[in-house]
Amino acid sequence: MISIPHKTKQFLVLLIKLLIVGGAFYFIYDQLANNNKLDWQKFIVLFKKNQSVSGIAFLLFLSVLNRFFEILKWQNLVGFIHKISLGEATKQVLGALTAGLFTPNGLGEYAGKALFFEKNETKKVIFLNLICNGIQMILTVIFGVFGLLYFNQQYNVITTKTVIIIFGICFLAFGILFSLKKINIKGYSIERLIDKINEIPKPIHQKNIFLAICRFLVFSHQYYFLFLAFDVDLPYLTAISTITSVYFLASSLPTFQFLDFAVKGSVAVYFFGIIGVNEWIVIFITTLMWFLNVVLPALIGSYYVLNFKILAPTLSKGGEDETL
Repeated sequence: MISIPHKTKQFLVLLIKLLIVGGAFYFIYDQLANNNKLDWQKFIVLFKKNQSVSGIAFLLFLSVLNRFFEILKWQNLVGFIHKISLGEATKQVLGALTAGLFTPNGLGEYAGKALFFEKNETKKVIFLNLICNGIQMILTVIFGVFGLLYFNQQYNVITTKTVIIIFGICFLAFGILFSLKKINIKGYSIERLIDKINEIPKPIHQKNIFLAICRFLVFSHQYYFLFLAFDVDLPYLTAISTITSVYFLASSLPTFQFLDFAVKGSVAVYFFGIIGVNEWIVIFITTLMWFLNVVLPALIGSYYVLNFKILAPTLSKGGEDETL
């Protein structure tokens, strides 16, 4: 096995940190500065017209609350392995968010969180992160399906027959999936996954679901309040059903974190266009949601990335771990 000198390891770790943070800053700037669909003049005019310190503070508070619920979710789930402080959970969530900024569907976040733990805990950490993100996705699907049904009832985007066919295919797919749950592929099966999930105490699952619901309600209503701030007056149920539909369909598409607003923006333009909302307003609100809930936390997370220390075992005489 090739031994890498300590100084070389330090340099490589520093280089990776700088690449992650530098890449994050570059892509954020590039998307905000070179997006031709963003009419900054219109935004500035409307902002000056409706600017409110209390309104801005409220929207920032919702962003903090959104990420805070995610941090609490992670702290709660990691408690299955060992207890961590709120500060440690914050560092892990924000640092991993920055590290996963350039990976499809934030997959780099899994590796980012695992780096904060011992190597023998890596599989457990990745599994817990899957549970953490999985419950959020399930809620997005549940709220999104109901939102789509309500939206379709109001605007008849697709026929009732098509809706029935789609639900029939989904139920058939789930039925086939669970009938094959005992089939083993390289040591993994659905049945084994369910057993692993059941190993986690019910109170942890219950708290995880509660916090996930709170988080969903926060960011979906932040979206709604932004429309109100842009003088878009829609019936509450119409707006919320459209928002949940957008999140559901956009989350189903593979994407990168730094392109998240572009994907959601495209879906949002289509749905809100049906109910008569101007395209540039939809694009700006989607971009602001991305900025408030991804960019700002990622910028804070870059601090944790730069200060991140990897604990790696060494072959020193004392047998102690060496911090890189």
